[in-house]
Amino acid sequence: MQKRNYQKELERILETIQKDDSVPRLLLHSCCAPCSSYVLEYLSSYFAITVLYYNPNIAPEEEYEHRKAEQIRLIDQGKYKHPVSFLDCDWDVDAFTSIAKGLEAVPEGGARCFACYELRLSAAAKAAKELGFDYFTTTLSISPLKNAEVLNAIGEKLALEYGVPHLPADFKKKEGYKRSIELSCEYGLYRQDYCGCIYSKR
Repeated sequence: MQKRNYQKELERILETIQKDDSVPRLLLHSCCAPCSSYVLEYLSSYFAITVLYYNPNIAPEEEYEHRKAEQIRLIDQGKYKHPVSFLDCDWDVDAFTSIAKGLEAVPEGGARCFACYELRLSAAAKAAKELGFDYFTTTLSISPLKNAEVLNAIGEKLALEYGVPHLPADFKKKEGYKRSIELSCEYGLYRQDYCGCIYSKR
């Protein structure tokens, strides 16, 4: 079975948006400012974007607040064709602890990470429905360490559940990850050396 090309699927949707001359609303879950930098640069030409900062996996709390502050700074300082706003969430660490239970020893990139993807994407899909967004997606696929196939499968499942289209993506394509590093340097963004949770830090 041929692997899906999520970048091509995204490009087809963007072409349709351009032809319609519309500006749909996108709820973009973001894990951090560096990962969102390229995604915002790319997608703000097509969407009015609200960045959802829901990352209960990040620990300790000081690290969470540091990353959140950098996300807000990037949005404030960035230059975007259409509006980009910020939607804050609480540091819901108990939610992450609950989904990680029994998976603490699983290596990075396995079942614990997949459960974490779903936790965060579920929050995005729920908020997208409640707030009337046209699409939702996440910045997570920009990382070479994140599984775009699993992320998109979760997104599509949640789209059916909540009735809001999931925007397919593999943002590392088209040198997206490289561009995120360039933008991080340009804005002087804090680039963390671990994904976020205590298990990745160990």
